[in-house]
Amino acid sequence: MAKSSPSSHITSKSVLPMAISAWEMYLLDQSRSPNTVKAFLSDVRLLDQYLPEGRMIGQVTTEDLNQFLTWMEKERDVPCSPKTLSRRITSIKSFFRWLHQHGTIHPDPAEKVLQRSALSPLPQVLTEEEYQSVLLAADRHRREKKADARPYTLLLLLLSTGIKKSECLGIHLNHIDQNSKGGPLVFIKYASSANRYKERKLLLDEDWTEAFNEYVAQYQPVDQLFPWSPRRLEYLLEDIGEEAGLRKHLSFDMCRWTCALRDYQSGLEPDRIRQKLGVSKIQWRELFIKLKQLNGDSN
Repeated sequence: MAKSSPSSHITSKSVLPMAISAWEMYLLDQSRSPNTVKAFLSDVRLLDQYLPEGRMIGQVTTEDLNQFLTWMEKERDVPCSPKTLSRRITSIKSFFRWLHQHGTIHPDPAEKVLQRSALSPLPQVLTEEEYQSVLLAADRHRREKKADARPYTLLLLLLSTGIKKSECLGIHLNHIDQNSKGGPLVFIKYASSANRYKERKLLLDEDWTEAFNEYVAQYQPVDQLFPWSPRRLEYLLEDIGEEAGLRKHLSFDMCRWTCALRDYQSGLEPDRIRQKLGVSKIQWRELFIKLKQLNGDSN
């Protein structure tokens, strides 16, 4: 028996709370993260509180939505930052687009609501010269009398995969496959089922596997790839940056953005970069704008 759509039980005469509940079921069915679902629902529930009680979804107009956003931005007692306002517009647009696409309302009142972007400052990235300098500084530790492959193993992993700090800390030795047919791989896994959509397989550089094997022989990790605290690994990156003469603060985030920018500059398709970073299409909108700005693309 075919499973009914959450929207099949609502009509244009349904009230907003009923439609919001159906949308929540839909979002959960799409495996959206709990934080995303919570934020989206909070935003549209604020709209429900603003509109007259009992307002049917088919009665909501573009003017209603614009008045709500003006109230949210300028008249509500609780200040609304540009970034929060931008997200709330996205939530409202997503909600009414879903209703329209499933034939519940015609037309879509949110279609003509203007989206407002509120981008945070651009992240710092490594220039090509800095990129080579930090790798060289990390590699020197492998050549010292008391060889240490850990700095290079950590740094090259971050610069070639673009993984986040939490993902790096979550890697176990059995997540690394050096004998994959297409080349060595690392599996990025999540313990929570809510984050399964972020799981992915990433190709590793042959140079990295050589350093990795040196590192394993030296440190003999048992389970976790890097069995140290997040702060200890942050210090390790900072030390590499200082040894390379960087004036910037070498960090997990800088490595992630540098990886994404280099992939973009190499011609990798934007959606492939998105998948590699493990971000949703909604998160990617802002990230891609920043990526193009970092690359100096004109609007």
